[in-house]
Amino acid sequence: MDSVVHEAFDEHHLLVATLPPSRGQIRQAQSVVAVLLIAFAVIAPFMNTQLPRVDAFIPSLETAIVFNELITAALLFGQFYILGWWALLVLANGFLFTALIVIPHALTFPGAFAPTGLLGAGLQSTAWLYYFWHAGPPLAVISYVLLKDSGHAKTMSQRSTAVIIGWSVALVIVIVFVLTWLATAGDRFLPRLFLNSVEANYSRNSLFFGTIIILNVATLVLLWFRRRSVLDLWLMVMCCAWLLEITITTFLNARFTLGFYASRVFALVAAIVVLLILLSETLTLYANLAQSAMRRRSSRDGRQVAMDAMAASIAHEVNQPITAMTLNSDAGLDFLAETPPNIDKARASFEAIANDGIRAGTVIAGLRAMFRKDTHQRVRFDLNDLLREVLTLVDVDLRAQRVSVSTELCEGLPQLLADRVQLQQVFLNLITNAIEAMRFITNRARVLRIKSDFIQKSSGVLVTIEDSGRGIEKKDKDRVFEPFFTTKSAGTGIGLAICRSIIEAHGGHLRASANHPYGTIFHVALPEDGIMNRPPGSSQ
Repeated sequence: MDSVVHEAFDEHHLLVATLPPSRGQIRQAQSVVAVLLIAFAVIAPFMNTQLPRVDAFIPSLETAIVFNELITAALLFGQFYILGWWALLVLANGFLFTALIVIPHALTFPGAFAPTGLLGAGLQSTAWLYYFWHAGPPLAVISYVLLKDSGHAKTMSQRSTAVIIGWSVALVIVIVFVLTWLATAGDRFLPRLFLNSVEANYSRNSLFFGTIIILNVATLVLLWFRRRSVLDLWLMVMCCAWLLEITITTFLNARFTLGFYASRVFALVAAIVVLLILLSETLTLYANLAQSAMRRRSSRDGRQVAMDAMAASIAHEVNQPITAMTLNSDAGLDFLAETPPNIDKARASFEAIANDGIRAGTVIAGLRAMFRKDTHQRVRFDLNDLLREVLTLVDVDLRAQRVSVSTELCEGLPQLLADRVQLQQVFLNLITNAIEAMRFITNRARVLRIKSDFIQKSSGVLVTIEDSGRGIEKKDKDRVFEPFFTTKSAGTGIGLAICRSIIEAHGGHLRASANHPYGTIFHVALPEDGIMNRPPGSSQ
């Protein structure tokens, strides 16, 4: 086929930073946010309820946050290395900043490692490090959003991305070092956020953390209006967790309350969600790539073996009658050249030639019948299930090309008696071709519509596959099914020809028509039992 499983999208679309989210992922994100909101609603009335002091809580939880943020930063640096987007570099450094600033926050926390904290911490050190911690990441996300859609999204520098990453990491380390020094050595010059090691200065907390709430809201709004990818979707979930955490922190009167512990759990959730989606989506995409490569290799090897076997079979079966025809023609000519001509022997030679011709035709017909009418692999199955399975196989292609899918699958269709694997390849090829046809469409929506329905007045089903692509020129409408005719620069021109052969071998029909106002519609008609339009009284 032109490509049963071919590259219908740019390799960059395989990355979480560019891959659009699926409907399932959107529902998952909405579910996570709903759970967070419910938890917040339950906790809010009791947030200042004092609980037992657990000094090991902060070191344990923030160690988990550090490792999560470091891994997330490493994955985003990897995507920057591939794409060269400044936006991804800024975002990766935002996660790196969080990982590094959390370390001095844990070390200076009163009672975690020392009664008043390490690093020469004062009473306000931990609170200000917490403030710096939660002010930095939203700024990084805002910068990411502004850069990713701008004309400077891709680096024009010829310098190695590895060098750029190295310098950016060094800059983040310096910033964290300076802020840590400011929060510890300069503790006495900073506004007082805590009255003692437990009680907070409520009025100043409200003022300073209110600014972070505004910053998080701005981040969330920007992401909402400029969301494009899986990464954007889960950054929004992370911002929701940040917002709930800071809201709780703003209204706390003291440490070690229910709200104190809950807010740190929200911080851990914010650190985990982006990492989990990066890991899971990366694994999914690599699994799809591996399966695609294996299917392509298997398909190529299978075609090669089949072609070799068919060529050997044809050569063996046809060579014998052709050889006999050649010998008999030579003998007949010799008999006619005799003086006088031996008419009886010449006639016998020519009759043998005719019989050998009939035998060669029978061999060819037998080979064709073996391909077209073999039914030993045919089974009963639901066509709608097959179509849904094919859509699952091309899910990454659809999301990468931002193609929206509309399905109208009629329930109660008769089960087909057909070769399920062959029909799967047909629909996979037709749908993949439709996606490819919309690849360069930028001035209208890319829509794929798949419908199934009964065929009136016959026991069969009709499947239509519609796209909003460039369409087929009128002069090429009938030629697209001809072997070796293609409108693609890299096409082989045999995909649609094989699709039609498979459909006709099942007693069906395959045709193409124009889709108004744009695109093409492929109509696939299939009989329930492999025989379309049977004459009355004929048997199966």
